[in-house]
Amino acid sequence: MAKGLKVSKVQRESIAAEMEIEPGDVILQVDNQEIVDILDLHYYTSDREFTLFIEKKNKEIWRLEIEMEPGEILGIEVSSVSAKGLKKCNNNCIFCFVKQMPSGMRESLYERDDDYRLSVTQGSYITLSNLTSSEFQRILNYHISPLYISVHAWNPEVRRRLMGNPLSGKLPEQIEMLAGKGTTLHTQIVLVPGYNDGMILEETVEKLARNYPAVQSIGIVPVGLTKHRAGLAKLRTITSTEAKKLLESGMDWQRKFKIRTGKNLVYFSDEFYVLAECDFPQASEYDDFPQLENGIGMTAKLYSELSLYYSNLPKRISGRRIHIVTGVSASGFFKFWARKLAQIKGLEVSVHEIVNNFFGSTVTVAGLLTAQDIAAQLGDLQGEYFLIPEVMLKADEKIFLDGYDIFWLEQRVNGKIVVIENNGKAFLEGILGRELEVLDNE
Repeated sequence: MAKGLKVSKVQRESIAAEMEIEPGDVILQVDNQEIVDILDLHYYTSDREFTLFIEKKNKEIWRLEIEMEPGEILGIEVSSVSAKGLKKCNNNCIFCFVKQMPSGMRESLYERDDDYRLSVTQGSYITLSNLTSSEFQRILNYHISPLYISVHAWNPEVRRRLMGNPLSGKLPEQIEMLAGKGTTLHTQIVLVPGYNDGMILEETVEKLARNYPAVQSIGIVPVGLTKHRAGLAKLRTITSTEAKKLLESGMDWQRKFKIRTGKNLVYFSDEFYVLAECDFPQASEYDDFPQLENGIGMTAKLYSELSLYYSNLPKRISGRRIHIVTGVSASGFFKFWARKLAQIKGLEVSVHEIVNNFFGSTVTVAGLLTAQDIAAQLGDLQGEYFLIPEVMLKADEKIFLDGYDIFWLEQRVNGKIVVIENNGKAFLEGILGRELEVLDNE
């Protein structure tokens, strides 16, 4: 059985680099405590002084005496959260996206995990319903925080119905126990019409809000349904009228929570505003953007960043034509900015709204677009540049969800890809093909 954690990266000028720790080394023990997973590593290396036992690539065992000054870090990253692999998900959620994917995709996309260690290290959402009592106690003992929790419904019966796991009904007592121990919680609700909307949703939001300040955010996102649902429960997406009603109720909740907590506390994904044909809130309404990775507040943040740089953009450039590739949800936003950028002489910007035929037209976010759909709808770019956000690609590789890479796509559309981070500065630099100065008030 594998032991220890393999080092994947060592930060320059860190203590680890100074001690000649290298990628490929395996961390075995800290102060004679066996390192089973990343939580052990974080917990036992949090002291100023400790002894580190590592196995080098040549199988030599090194004993390293580590002393850290205040503010110093060990400076290593590991290749996995545990030598034993990820904790698998035993839920049978009626809206599980993994079960809605077509066959023939890369294996990793079909893996269903529900690992509490990924929650604290990467911000992944977990359900708590797959935890053993010893794992839950470990969370309390190690004071693991923050945690990202998929709630969906406070009502135990409704939650069990949604998630197909009898243990999922324990959520209220688990949340209250974590809150009582001072654990910071960010929570999400996947809204499934006919299951956890209406009064069920209102109860869930209110119960979570009562656990403030432990519960620092409540994110609400619409259920994602693909066309690959043969044999699965019959579900539907939220309607435009329902989205408008939800946002109206949401504003009432936010006003109430603002008085009670000083923040809106409950936030809605960008898709709801598009569906309801409502204006996006100001960036300040998202407080500190606690659920940005959940697609909540991304548009408002990007708008704010673009506005910050817009007045300092050049009035003229030597000549550039560029294409923006996006999904249906964000196309209106980018068309608006394309019109504003058209005021720069010598710049031509085209927006390409890509319909998701791979997963189905009800999937409208850019992050779930595939290379095949982009290639089929983008056409021949005749050597021109086109922008795609990095959220379309695998985190550590330049590969789309359907397994094709950016080089395949460039050849298919006869264009040159510019991959950009999801922020205003990176977007404008991609558009102009040049670096922008960092503003003092950025």
